[in-house]
Amino acid sequence: MANQEKQIAFENARKKIVGMDRQRLGIGTLSEKTVHAVLKNYFAPDEDNQEIPINEYVADIYKGGEIFEIQTRQFYKMREKLRTFLPQYPVTICYPIAKEKNLIWIDPETGDLSEKRKSPMKQSVYSVFPELYSIREFLKDPNLRFRLVLMAMDEYKIADGWGKKNHKNPTKFDRIPTDLLEEVEINCLEDYMQFVPIDLQDEFTAKDFAKSAHIKVDLASVVLNILFFVVVVALPVVPAGVFCQEQSLGEPSLFPGIHLVHCGLLSHLHNFRAALD
Repeated sequence: MANQEKQIAFENARKKIVGMDRQRLGIGTLSEKTVHAVLKNYFAPDEDNQEIPINEYVADIYKGGEIFEIQTRQFYKMREKLRTFLPQYPVTICYPIAKEKNLIWIDPETGDLSEKRKSPMKQSVYSVFPELYSIREFLKDPNLRFRLVLMAMDEYKIADGWGKKNHKNPTKFDRIPTDLLEEVEINCLEDYMQFVPIDLQDEFTAKDFAKSAHIKVDLASVVLNILFFVVVVALPVVPAGVFCQEQSLGEPSLFPGIHLVHCGLLSHLHNFRAALD
């Protein structure tokens, strides 16, 4: 759980953007980028620090000599911005993750709202890895950091799709944050170790990783590709198709049956995770 100070700051930002007055006016008045607006006001309550022109771009937040960018998706669109910002400033990319989500449907004709129901689709910290893959060329830059913000949220969709109740391929209207659950920081390459499940055996496959991390194998393959790139896991000069954590010789295979092994950093990883707990 997030600490009390962060909870208060998040709630203040949430009320500012999704206040009671706006709620009484109806869902149609809400911004389509509510998550972005809430996070911007959470990380920078002072609006003087928001939307600051820097070179030919505009930073979401600039304070204390640092840039904060709120990015809900499509990290690849930040490449040129990062090429400009990173040589001069520390940059933190803030990424929202819907760890808990309720779903509300909007009738396209009347605007009526359905009752909330808990969505079976949940995200985790691993949800950011496909986005990281699209900017992997920048991941080793010491000026680049990440803040993963795990939240509870209500998602509003318009029932204008097809199939039963018109719920297939509907228009996504908005996501409204309701609670701050946790924040995960990546401030240096060592911080990527926290994404390696502690219960993995010394030798494991991507399929084993997926099982321990409670994610699908295809996502586990992307995660391992990034962990390989930042040298949390790596390819040794020993049996073909084996990974360890200390040497990097090339791009790893993404096939789920390939074997990986913990090498010299295994005990360090356990100590690192124990320190986090």
